Amino acid sequence: MPPDYRLTQPLPADVLVGGTSVLSRYRRYPVFGRRWLMGRSLLFCTIIAVVAGFIGAGTGIAVHDAGIALKVAATQFVAFSLMATLGPALATAVRHRGWPVSRERKAVVVAVLAGMILSFFIDRMASAYIQQLVAPGLAAMGLKPTMPTPAPLIQAIGLALNLAGLVVVYGLFGGGLALRAYFSERQRWDHHQHALALGALESRVHEADLRLGVLQAQVEPHFLFNTLASVRALVRQDPAQAEATLDALVDFLRATIPKFRDDRGLHATLGQQMDICASYLALMQVRMGGRLAYTVQADDAVRALPFPPSLLITLVENAIKHGIEPRPGPGRIDVVATQDGGRLRVRVSDDGAGLHPGLSTGVGLANVREQLAARYGTQATCSLAARADGRGVCAEIQLPLGSPA
Repeated sequence: MPPDYRLTQPLPADVLVGGTSVLSRYRRYPVFGRRWLMGRSLLFCTIIAVVAGFIGAGTGIAVHDAGIALKVAATQFVAFSLMATLGPALATAVRHRGWPVSRERKAVVVAVLAGMILSFFIDRMASAYIQQLVAPGLAAMGLKPTMPTPAPLIQAIGLALNLAGLVVVYGLFGGGLALRAYFSERQRWDHHQHALALGALESRVHEADLRLGVLQAQVEPHFLFNTLASVRALVRQDPAQAEATLDALVDFLRATIPKFRDDRGLHATLGQQMDICASYLALMQVRMGGRLAYTVQADDAVRALPFPPSLLITLVENAIKHGIEPRPGPGRIDVVATQDGGRLRVRVSDDGAGLHPGLSTGVGLANVREQLAARYGTQATCSLAARADGRGVCAEIQLPLGSPA
């Protein structure tokens, strides 16, 4: 039984069937729950008391004995009440055991069937007792309490009809309908749980999208502000270079802003992100007076793979800011993407100033790692290490193939 499926609490609206009228309010609670059993028993026993009263009264009039009438009415009330509630009561005891669903379902069926079998013997005992009560009175009136023995064929037909009647009476009256309602309720509850899980998943996805949007909103201004700050410094030192840089920046923004904003990267590919990086590196090449060289390489099949937006440009920007700019002279940045087994590897390497304290804990890299964690959990990584030749830094993102960006 799921922890939120409480047998004493009303059913959710999409699980509840009936229960709107006064007589069926007990159906607001789970079938074979205590609240359900108490409500059903009260309703059935009230109806049985009325019926038993009429049967007792009719019997008393027939035999002219008020004492026998009371005994017959009491016997009928007790017998019919047990027949109506015994199976459901056993099933209720089973359901409150808290067993796994598969085991509970089988045990509930067995409990209801056991109640029906016990009800048969209770009915036989009650009928025999009532027959003993009314026999003296009928004999005094010259009536025989038993019928003549019929022919074998008539006996067989009568037995078949009795068995059919018993199946109907004990099956419906003794818990058969409740058993059907139980399985129907369980099916609706499974649908309810599925809908809740789907809603929770959609909520988590929406929350993740909002979080990713915030992270991307942090990355984009970070890149733009750094670039504009560099242009501002060039205005005083080299106006012509600043003008050329601004022209390159305008071309860059015209080409890349639609890709930054398109569906918040829901359909972003690695090729789009590499094109943005190539445009940015071309801008930086103009701004830095031609001392920057770069390559952006990936096969067409790799370029078509999904890739989260804003991540790659952050690594490239870090390579410029922390690798190439602090080191005088020419510098080089290589952006290479490859497929390695079931993973996508994207590397940004530079031959600049190399690793230094605080480089791997900046805002840009923190946002990259947060986005990767939000989208891929522990399946994606972002690492920063010194190059094998000892010159500069290599930043690498690894993603599982086939995962949405």
